[in-house]
Amino acid sequence: MKKLFAEFKAFINKGNALSLAIGVIIGAAFTAIVSAINTKIISPIIGLLLGDTDLSESLVTVLKTSIDETTGEEVVTNAIYWGAFIQAVIDFLLTAVILFAIFKIFTIVTNTVKKIQKMETIVNFKVENKIKLTKKEKAFLEKMEKEKEEKAKKEAEEKAKAAEPSIEEKQLILLQGIYDTLNAKQTKKEQ
Repeated sequence: MKKLFAEFKAFINKGNALSLAIGVIIGAAFTAIVSAINTKIISPIIGLLLGDTDLSESLVTVLKTSIDETTGEEVVTNAIYWGAFIQAVIDFLLTAVILFAIFKIFTIVTNTVKKIQKMETIVNFKVENKIKLTKKEKAFLEKMEKEKEEKAKKEAEEKAKAAEPSIEEKQLILLQGIYDTLNAKQTKKEQ
């Protein structure tokens, strides 16, 4: 049983399984959002233009009807719901467009990070080997050095804050001082 649990734990901790689980959960939520946009905003507008209140119930081609024996009314037993099909196509297109936009943004960010890393590698190599830098590389080096200085300054400020006692500690020190002073006066009176 322990071995099975250990294997399960190793499986869950793998990046692929965890990423897949997160993707499925986000995908389900994303699908709900897209469906809501389509069924609550886009489809009613299209249905209104077609003269109906709901797109999924409009554009129906009746293939077969029958008579209900209890009520005597004509009932549709087989039909093609073109409106529901159009609604599903709109769902698909909305999902595809939004996913494409997310993919494009992710690609742009990833490529930008790669370019910055490549530039940083080139600049570091040239600086180490004392090779002349271009204007663009010099500007990048200055920016890198400025960022390092700012980071070091922030770290120093954080260390200074950590070294400084908190309000509670200051209050305790003050109370201890008052207590010690009162004890000293009491001791003098007793002598």
